[in-house]
Amino acid sequence: GVQCNGWSVHVPSDVTGELGKMVILPCTFTHPYKTFDRALTAIWRIKEPYNGTVIFKCVSQSSSELCRTAISHKNKYKLLGNPRHKDLSIRVDNLTWSDSERYFCRVELAGDVQDKYESRNGIKLHVIAAPRIINITVSSSRDHTFQARCTAEGEPAPALSWSGPPYSNLSSSSSSSHRVTRELRSLSHDGKYTCTAVNSHGRAEGAVYFYTFRASDSSSFMILICVPLGIKVVILLVILSFTAFSREGPPSAPPSLARPQQPECTYENCARS
Repeated sequence: GVQCNGWSVHVPSDVTGELGKMVILPCTFTHPYKTFDRALTAIWRIKEPYNGTVIFKCVSQSSSELCRTAISHKNKYKLLGNPRHKDLSIRVDNLTWSDSERYFCRVELAGDVQDKYESRNGIKLHVIAAPRIINITVSSSRDHTFQARCTAEGEPAPALSWSGPPYSNLSSSSSSSHRVTRELRSLSHDGKYTCTAVNSHGRAEGAVYFYTFRASDSSSFMILICVPLGIKVVILLVILSFTAFSREGPPSAPPSLARPQQPECTYENCARS
């Protein structure tokens, strides 16, 4: 903290929070008045003091009134302290990578234009995270070769390594301070390739399976073609035979096998003979 005419602001130089969780930014101050019942405004900025973007603001009209929130960027900043008790501490919820900024707290007392004070150096918020595999793929190139690519994020930036079948031509690149990509080129062996990401807060693994389809020899290839073709020919012949049979109808019985027709008579005629 820096003392100036009875004013001072006390903040830590650094605060660390975990990605996706919340963190508290402490800020306390002193002023030269024994009692103060006028309007009070608490402000938090990012990036730079005095002219930085305002992310939180609350106003208390009297000592009997709580500090009512006027600005809370994305509704993720909450006042924890009581400005009337010289405490401007806030809570930042659901930390993201973009929250890694420098924060400045400020208090303004209604009245004299000099009754305002702001931290000049501010608080540097560091967002940390255990490694996380965010993408792992296998793709082909124009030269018909294959490569596996693994991308992970974390803070500190994780170290990436590949394990699995033999490989060569390893390359790596980083797209940001907390994201790393590592690539395997010219894959030539089938199997499971595992990408491991490690930093001081943990480790993560992801895997991808690579299999190539190889053409069989000519004899096997001919068998694969001829067998289905032969089956189709047999089925076609059966269908044609059945169609011809249906059109001609069943054959008539030979004359020698025809049963002789009995003379028609009633019971009375047969009894006379």
